[in-house]
Amino acid sequence: MASYLEFEKPVAALDARIAELRATASDGAIDLASDIARLEQKSARLLTATYRALSPWQKTQVARHPSRPHFTDYVANIFSDFIPLGGDRHYGEDQAIVGGLARLDGRRVMLIGHEKGHDTASRIRHNFGMGKPEGYRKAIRLMAMAGRFGIPVVTLVDTSGAFPGVEAEERGQAEAIARSTEACLALPVPMVAAIVGEGGSGGAVALASAERVLMFEHAVYSVISPEGCASILWRTAEKAADAAEAMKVTAQDLLALKIIDRIVPEPAGGAHRDPAAAAAALGAALGEELDALAKLPSGELQERRAERFLRIGEV
Repeated sequence: MASYLEFEKPVAALDARIAELRATASDGAIDLASDIARLEQKSARLLTATYRALSPWQKTQVARHPSRPHFTDYVANIFSDFIPLGGDRHYGEDQAIVGGLARLDGRRVMLIGHEKGHDTASRIRHNFGMGKPEGYRKAIRLMAMAGRFGIPVVTLVDTSGAFPGVEAEERGQAEAIARSTEACLALPVPMVAAIVGEGGSGGAVALASAERVLMFEHAVYSVISPEGCASILWRTAEKAADAAEAMKVTAQDLLALKIIDRIVPEPAGGAHRDPAAAAAALGAALGEELDALAKLPSGELQERRAERFLRIGEV
């Protein structure tokens, strides 16, 4: 059964009515095909109109939707020959950040990204996509391997932020994030990052410091969560919607501010309604960007990365 967000209630009511008509017509005694088709068209139009006018806070809710596709879904849909590589060779394995060798339409890539999980057990195992120091150090190791063997790097960013626990701080969380960001900027090979859900704080930047940054239409990317910002500025998380508006967290805002380079369209109603179509759009965009970057020399790639991040915040 579809999971509806609060602002989707009118669509949910229509879909419930459609389900009732289908149940009534299932025995064949009454022909309700035309009524069902009419309501389906109305539901589709309403869904499209609703998603065309989403507020930043509503987009945040979509980006966090529990059914939104994650790293493993994109691996299954658009990548092949994925060989996971685990461990940071210092402390242990962090399943919040997954990486390994893969192919994208025949192109060899080093694929790294956050995995949030799909049910209670997997979400706990993947720590809800919140990376620990060993996860970022694993990413550094894989990026170094990619640079050594001339393999382009693709990252899929989807995290509310790096894990804030005491043990992460004890193992050097800030240093690991900084080193991962540094590793991105120093890569001698092409790097393309895609914000596919939430891009939260340094935990996202550590895997998104690429020369080309893509973002799904209804993803969000910010220095802090709207709730965290509201708690600091207004001392209440209830102002999260106001914070989301002020922080410019949407793909459309960030493209205008030149923080990202390209918006990848999502299916009507968000990526969670048609994960295969969302994955296909992402795969095509990643392929185009990798092909364009493959023509550039290593030095120019590094210069482009440095320039784009130094340019952020210019007035």
